[in-house]
Amino acid sequence: MAAPGQAGFLLALLVQGMAAAQVAEEPADPAAQVAEETTESAAPAAPAPTFALSGAVALTERGDAVGEAGEVVVYYRPKTPVELQPPAEPLIMATEGKRFSPRVLPLVVGSTVEFPNRDPILHNVFSLSRNNSFDLGLFGPDRSESHQFETLGLVRVYCNVHQSMVAHVLVLDTPFFVTTGEDGRFELDALPAGPGTLYAWHERARHVFTQAMTLPLEEPVEIGLELNQRQVPSHRNKFGKSYRRTGNRRERY
Repeated sequence: MAAPGQAGFLLALLVQGMAAAQVAEEPADPAAQVAEETTESAAPAAPAPTFALSGAVALTERGDAVGEAGEVVVYYRPKTPVELQPPAEPLIMATEGKRFSPRVLPLVVGSTVEFPNRDPILHNVFSLSRNNSFDLGLFGPDRSESHQFETLGLVRVYCNVHQSMVAHVLVLDTPFFVTTGEDGRFELDALPAGPGTLYAWHERARHVFTQAMTLPLEEPVEIGLELNQRQVPSHRNKFGKSYRRTGNRRERY
């Protein structure tokens, strides 16, 4: 039989052991476990790699090389479409010196273009292109009108007053595009890996260059386009009538 002091000591040990066993047998809190696992796996995924695509455009006319290869729109459409975000601010295509500037303007669908008149005369910007027709009316110096391009395709823009004025708006479903300089070189950045198609367009080429490819590429792309169209397409005014001749009279418009 244990002495009174020993009995108290043994009882304390027994209580301690039962408490420890109870703690060990209690199931883990599932919520706490999930939270811990989530915290450990919450590291952000690395962004998908992107690639650049470069090359040069060469233009020919009647088989002969053309010295300058500017104003060629080169664009890339990945097989998997990407989200389009039109610019918050309108793009600019001015009328200046009885010309449109720039003459060629690529943009993503949904973009808005401002047409400021920087001439001392009147202009009337319009287009009769299918699904993209518009008419901004007659407006004078230091005024500006705008139009939002909501349909894909090529839009030929004219002035209802001056027959020689023509511009081209290319409404695209891809954000990957560039307009070449006079040397014809181009570079497209931040392209996704995988299959897609490269295009090249020039206002005087009857056919659009296309080339299917899979990125990344190891070598630059060489593009050739044959110029076989008139610089100013044959066209009538917005009423379907011939333009009237102004001769050498001083123009108010």
